[in-house]
Amino acid sequence: MPKPLIELCVEGIDGFLAAQAAGADRVELCASLLEGGLTPSLATIRAAVKAAHIPVHVIIRPRGGDFLYSEAEFATMLADVKALRAEGVSGVVIGCLTPDGRIDEVRTKALVEAARPMSVTCHRAFDMTADAGEALEALVRCGIDRVLTSGQRETAVEGVAILKHAVEQAAGRIVIMGCGGLDAGNIRGVRDATGLTELHFAALTTVRSGMIFRNPHVGMGGMEKDREYELTIADENAVRETIAAAKS
Repeated sequence: MPKPLIELCVEGIDGFLAAQAAGADRVELCASLLEGGLTPSLATIRAAVKAAHIPVHVIIRPRGGDFLYSEAEFATMLADVKALRAEGVSGVVIGCLTPDGRIDEVRTKALVEAARPMSVTCHRAFDMTADAGEALEALVRCGIDRVLTSGQRETAVEGVAILKHAVEQAAGRIVIMGCGGLDAGNIRGVRDATGLTELHFAALTTVRSGMIFRNPHVGMGGMEKDREYELTIADENAVRETIAAAKS
């Protein structure tokens, strides 16, 4: 079996640099992974592209939550995609749904058209659709290059059967990129059971902030105050170990 391509999901420039140093083949660059990934700042994108010797794909997601966007939100997504074409970005990662849980083909086609010649991935909005088979055909019609999916389950291990079926249904028309709780202990098993040629994971670790002074009376984001003094970063050793397992 050919060695799979490994994409790392990273947050910010430090995450990008760690993933690249650890041997990732490609990155999905995000902000706020606690919300599932949001569009990073333009300065962060530029810094990653400048430092990159691997492809940089950028998520286009204006907010957390669901994938049913207002007209104003969708306009910002189109504008972000068009702006990134001039930044040396290799690809964008998108996803739009209709209220009844289908791929929004009108908006998806518009984003694909705006993105070219960049590569276009549909993110895990796919996993929130009502019918995976129907959604896959919709993405093919839209001209999407690949879809990121855990097989409509919390983890790829749980979604193995759907992932395998998606690879068979795709039949080379679109790349199925598997994700969801992948690590050094399970990634090869998922690869072998599904026939996936691209795999995606984060290998995150939490480290304590270097802040010494902490104001106990103020919180910034509605989360536990202690969480505001923790950083979530890519674990280079875990990345290397998982890549080695995937390609063994």
